[in-house]
Amino acid sequence: MERKSNSRDIILILAASFFFMSCPMMINPIITGYAGTVGASADMMGILGGLMNLCSLVCRPFLGNAVDRISKYKLSFIGAACMFAATIGYIVSDGPVLIAVSRIIHGIGFASCSISMSTWLSNILPRDRVGSGMGLYGTMNALGMAIAPSVGVSIYQRFGYRPAFVLALFCSIAIAVIIQFVRCKGEPEPAAAPVGARLRVVEVRVLPIAAVIMLFTIPYTATQSFLVNYVEARGLDVAVSMFFPCYALVLLLMRLGLRNFFDRLPFRVFLFAGAASAAASLLCMSFMENSLVMLCASVFMAGGYGIMCSVCQSTAILLAGDGKRGLANSTYYVGLDLGMTLGPMLGGVLFGHLELSLFYPALLLTVPLILAVYFFTMRQKV
Repeated sequence: MERKSNSRDIILILAASFFFMSCPMMINPIITGYAGTVGASADMMGILGGLMNLCSLVCRPFLGNAVDRISKYKLSFIGAACMFAATIGYIVSDGPVLIAVSRIIHGIGFASCSISMSTWLSNILPRDRVGSGMGLYGTMNALGMAIAPSVGVSIYQRFGYRPAFVLALFCSIAIAVIIQFVRCKGEPEPAAAPVGARLRVVEVRVLPIAAVIMLFTIPYTATQSFLVNYVEARGLDVAVSMFFPCYALVLLLMRLGLRNFFDRLPFRVFLFAGAASAAASLLCMSFMENSLVMLCASVFMAGGYGIMCSVCQSTAILLAGDGKRGLANSTYYVGLDLGMTLGPMLGGVLFGHLELSLFYPALLLTVPLILAVYFFTMRQKV
């Protein structure tokens, strides 16, 4: 009976995780354009676009401590409420100030849900199934990241900005409704630190994992931000719109196909395979002349960054141990957020100051850095 209850709770948390990822991803592609329509300057539009992730980055260490001390259900509900409030703010906003406040609130909500739900799920999963379970969690996140942006853009193009925000509002409501039916409320474990214990910002044992996922993320987000500009500047006849749908589809198939191996194979196997796949992706992009090569790059990108997101997260959880999974998750997400912040920034520097032919070879330097982090800090641990 307990096993059936756990399976039901796992399914509900996975469903809620799809909606918590879909809510901001539906808004992110259109929020800068919307800010421009209510009076934001070009610089302000860019700041508002990145404000949510910046806020999440700042909040995560503190939320990582909180999730090990309070109910995961409560923190997830707070996150859903913040997302609800933020989307209301977008709908009624008439200037950039209210949008900025809403982006900050959305960042708090996104960080709360991402840490609490991933920790909640990892606590329910048997220890020998953490890898495959977190792989499914990553799959739901990937589906949200693949489906929601295209839905948001389509609704905006047909009906305008506010109808897209209303749909995102329903995503936040769905989170709050779904988690009501989870029986295990994710109360703090006995091993968790007492309320009066010293505040820890990061889990030290997880820092190398955070560095690895940051380095995998940088080329992905640089590509996400500059692929269209790169193709146009080089005059390539390439179907750019197919890159990320292909990436999402391949990643979904890979995660489902490898789900039984996440708990059987050691971290180093995935690391070496992921590094090789990332290198192959960046080499394909360097020599890209047609859509077929671009699609090969997207496949290898899924095998590198896409797979390593799940592997790094589950490894971080197992390294930290019981009672510290929330802090481990927040440390992992700090690395992910740093990669998402540095990728577009580094991409802008490379795009503006290097020959275009050197754009992807320069990003290829992240691969030896990944291997260096492993050999100097992790070889004896995982």
